[in-house]
Amino acid sequence: MIARIGRITLRVALGVLISFIIFLLIFDRLVQFRMDDKELQTFFHSRKLEPQISYYKAKGRTIRYLGVGTSPEATILFIHGAPSSLSYWKGYLSDSLLLARATMYAVDRPGYGYSGLADAMPDLAMQAAVIKPIIDSLHKAHHPIILVGVSYGAPIAARLVMDNPQLVDGLVLMAPPLGPGREKIFWFTYLVESPFINWFIPRMLQTANKEKVHHREELTKMLPLWDSIHIPVAYLQGEDDGLVDTTNVSFAKEHLRNAPSLEIRMLPGRGHLIAFAEKDQIDKAILDILNKCEGR
Repeated sequence: MIARIGRITLRVALGVLISFIIFLLIFDRLVQFRMDDKELQTFFHSRKLEPQISYYKAKGRTIRYLGVGTSPEATILFIHGAPSSLSYWKGYLSDSLLLARATMYAVDRPGYGYSGLADAMPDLAMQAAVIKPIIDSLHKAHHPIILVGVSYGAPIAARLVMDNPQLVDGLVLMAPPLGPGREKIFWFTYLVESPFINWFIPRMLQTANKEKVHHREELTKMLPLWDSIHIPVAYLQGEDDGLVDTTNVSFAKEHLRNAPSLEIRMLPGRGHLIAFAEKDQIDKAILDILNKCEGR
């Protein structure tokens, strides 16, 4: 009788364990926030557009990016935040107003999408160097070249400009955490880095958490470099942003002092996800920067 109860208990325990593992695998799949190549092609083909999905090697990493359009007038590169992937920008990459003015690209940052999911690269200078080939060596990118970065992607865009001051012509920063310590840190952020807990976290969130843990020190490294930005900058943020402190506005005003123009747009009633809620405003900011660059 006791042996039978023991066998039943063991079966129940194994069943629970297997169910838990299956749940983790499904949960991981659900929160990847990425589209594979076929899904991207289907999306753009439905809009009568032909996307160019490519992979390249940089700093020992395989990086995926997507290009849309053939305009020789300008180049726009979109850099997503955390957690996310290049599919975040699909609405912009299929925007007829932007396509009329520029060839556009978006990239899966290291650790996201199909650029090595969960293989984080928290070093912002390294990320900028890994992304640089898209507008440098992989294509004959047409100037003006505009970088658009949202959230965590914004300081990466800024870092790319700092390290390559002659390469980029304009910068659009959306909900940008620019100053060290001027973003929300959750109580569980450092706890998640524990190997035991980290194993249970979906891979995309592992990358995001790793980046978050190192973000303050990475932004601190950038403090002496802001004076090297000598291009027009647009700054957009929701007035009710609960993730990135709005004191980043004062940081931008103080540290982007060598930018020939700094246009700041604080959006009333909006939180952190302004890329979707205020797309018209973002489009206008991109086109305004593009016009300024063409007039220089």
